[in-house]
Amino acid sequence: MIIERLENLSELPADAWNGLLPTHQPFMRHEFLSSLEASGSVGRRTGWKPSHYIVRDFEGTLRAAMPAYTKYHSYGEYVFDWAWADACHRAGIDYYPKLLSAVPFSPVGGARLLGEPDACVQLLLGLTGKLEGRGLSGLHINFTDSYADTLLAEQEGWLERLGCQFHWHNRGYRDFQDFLDALASRKRKQLRKEREQVAGQGIEFEWHDGASLREQSWDFVYACYANTYAVRGQEPYLTRAFFSELAARMPEAIRVVLALQAGRPVAMAFYLRDENILYGRYWGCLAEFDRLHFETCFYQGIDYAIREGITRFDAGAQGEHKLIRGFEPVLTRSWHYLVHPGLRTAVSQFLEDEREGIRRYAQAAAEALPFKQEDQAAL
Repeated sequence: MIIERLENLSELPADAWNGLLPTHQPFMRHEFLSSLEASGSVGRRTGWKPSHYIVRDFEGTLRAAMPAYTKYHSYGEYVFDWAWADACHRAGIDYYPKLLSAVPFSPVGGARLLGEPDACVQLLLGLTGKLEGRGLSGLHINFTDSYADTLLAEQEGWLERLGCQFHWHNRGYRDFQDFLDALASRKRKQLRKEREQVAGQGIEFEWHDGASLREQSWDFVYACYANTYAVRGQEPYLTRAFFSELAARMPEAIRVVLALQAGRPVAMAFYLRDENILYGRYWGCLAEFDRLHFETCFYQGIDYAIREGITRFDAGAQGEHKLIRGFEPVLTRSWHYLVHPGLRTAVSQFLEDEREGIRRYAQAAAEALPFKQEDQAAL
């Protein structure tokens, strides 16, 4: 087996990369990752230097791949290791650069190790054996699928980290009212009231795919997206060019809902979808309206998922405000290989305690879901 590093995903044909994916997985597609690179959203300047790896056999056939980035900070990852970096700094250990396999700026689960098991294992062994020589403190693989979990659990030196997100599950609902009917009375009234508050402000909604939006509309989408960062005094992770690049490369996966008042757009939410999952990613508004965020980012997404027969709705990070709206706790996993033995021991002890805490939290969250008792028991 031969391991190669790609500093730009365009070095590999899209069909070759996508052919390794187990399912559609929009965030892992060549089109999505290459749009990040072509738009300047990732690169050495942003602290996300593409360092993708592929494995070929001696006949040159592609056997495995892993998206990866050399990171010079921990922004945009959503698996928080700032405390580890700080401990290293105080101990005189360099934590950066590190190698990360993840979807930039998005806490979305999915394939990270692509291809045949034996080739993926050879890739892991090859990379971990050369981390120290390349001046990297470790290799981190975030928001993995069960395939990667199985492979990584069998390898020495890897530390498992749990997280908790909240996803909505379509249990064969006929419409939004059918979903509401599954909730306890008080919560059902709360959600209905929130939707009525938005409608009472004269807000209407339009859904678009990536091909139906013109550049002027993308300007509005980006202005809303950037404003969510500007109000916190931050620069947005994504560039304006990213949205145009992605719309040109994979328009069929894009869904944008525009909120309009008197025909004028005032807010938006940006989604991606595959056959079974709707992913809510970016949101923004240029004017403040009561409960508009909940409607645009949650209720519109639930409506769409029911209408389209989509089985799961992943609305992104954060979450207890999702819990009371019927989003159920889901455990996520990330894996970490740390070169420094002292750091590895300390982090291993920390993660052991953290995993137990995360499991307790997820169990408590599940018990607090707003469904009727008979529906809750069936989950």
